[in-house]
Amino acid sequence: MTFLISGALLGLAAGISPGPLLTLVISETLKHSRKEGIIIASAPVLTDVPIILLSVFILKKLSGFNFVLGSISILGAFFIAYLAYESFTIKGIELDLQNIKIQSLGKGIITNILSPHPYLFWMTIGAPTMLKAFRISPISALSFILGFYLFLVGSKITTALIVDKSKKFLQSRTYIYIIRALGVVLLLFAILFFRDGLKLFG
Repeated sequence: MTFLISGALLGLAAGISPGPLLTLVISETLKHSRKEGIIIASAPVLTDVPIILLSVFILKKLSGFNFVLGSISILGAFFIAYLAYESFTIKGIELDLQNIKIQSLGKGIITNILSPHPYLFWMTIGAPTMLKAFRISPISALSFILGFYLFLVGSKITTALIVDKSKKFLQSRTYIYIIRALGVVLLLFAILFFRDGLKLFG
């Protein structure tokens, strides 16, 4: 349950925080239809599998090097702290819908592949958490994955459905307050990862 909740919170924070993929989801919804936005929101399910496998493989090979793992955990802490900072300073999402052509799932996949966030997340946060969960039980690792992607994709789809009804939601206080509340959660995760990194340093 702990890993399920952790995955859900991280997925929710990643899902509704501004970024290239969310911007594409929103722009396609506003310019064309919510169906296009929902299709693009599902892109991480397809693109992240090789990233996850590679990240887990590399970290398993480094499992005996506490200094390296500690450094990765500290980097993960700084990455999460940066995401928290972005959440605290958000003013809303501005979109330029001029000259936007209809997109496809392929465009969503390319956008996600070219974004550095999935690589940084899985190398410094996701894969270490999965390995930690797997040491407890395979179900714990699976719970983390399910929680993360259910809320990552689900939150993007929900955002597409909401902006399909009201573009003003992106500039509303409600959206900004939700992002900032999740920023607090991210900051707590950053502290936990920093603590784990220090433990690995001994």
